[in-house]
Amino acid sequence: MVVSNGMGAPPSAWPLLAEPGCGVHAVSWYHRGLDASERPEDLDRVTVEDHAADLEAVMDAAGMDRAVLVGWSVGVNIAFAFARRHPERVAGILAVGGVPGDPFRVLFGPSGVLRELREPLGRLGAWGLRWVGPPVAAAASMLPPFLDSAQALVSLAGFPVPPGLKATGAVAREFATHPWTWYSRLVLAAGEQEPMDTGFATFPVTIVGGVLDNLADVDDLRRTARRLPRARFVPLLGGHFLPLQYPGRIHRELLDLVERSDLA
Repeated sequence: MVVSNGMGAPPSAWPLLAEPGCGVHAVSWYHRGLDASERPEDLDRVTVEDHAADLEAVMDAAGMDRAVLVGWSVGVNIAFAFARRHPERVAGILAVGGVPGDPFRVLFGPSGVLRELREPLGRLGAWGLRWVGPPVAAAASMLPPFLDSAQALVSLAGFPVPPGLKATGAVAREFATHPWTWYSRLVLAAGEQEPMDTGFATFPVTIVGGVLDNLADVDDLRRTARRLPRARFVPLLGGHFLPLQYPGRIHRELLDLVERSDLA
């Protein structure tokens, strides 16, 4: 399987996939210009389609002819963009907190923002990351030491460290180091993706949505699932960071999707 992550999230956001006996072989990558990935020579080559080309390159490098894709947030858009170009290479998609196409239209659902205002507010928010991101990153940098202490206390008490605790620390460390002007550029480019006709998606799909998610309206996710012939919709009481809040449940949904696919 291939993890198409939320924009800027590290592969370590999915700790269960690194455990022996997890049931799948998973690969992933860093988005262009973030962490270990260099910026492209053409700085405009950061569209959803460009990221989908990276997904293809990762699959090819891993020797995978076909795979189940796991998308989170904008990673869902990337996974479906790849699937539209290469449906024969996709055995299924687990979509967490995202929809295929036009990502800004699903913003701010629980806040009650009018649908016609969602896209302009999304663009404004993406631009604002250039100024809001650094202080948020500074706050995020204080979280890992606290989480490390919590993990140590749990271990000393003789209990296994919850995978969500590990993943939250990893994500906080990653976001504390992001170049926020560049990150803003990535988010704005992703928001340019047009609405998508999903008639190509004849493979099984599971869509997981957080009922409190302000970045992916759960009602929009539910409607998307209804339009797909082989889709299952799973609502969870949580926000946009469901892989960190419900790592075990998300992993079970992944294994269920694998069983529904022809790779089983």
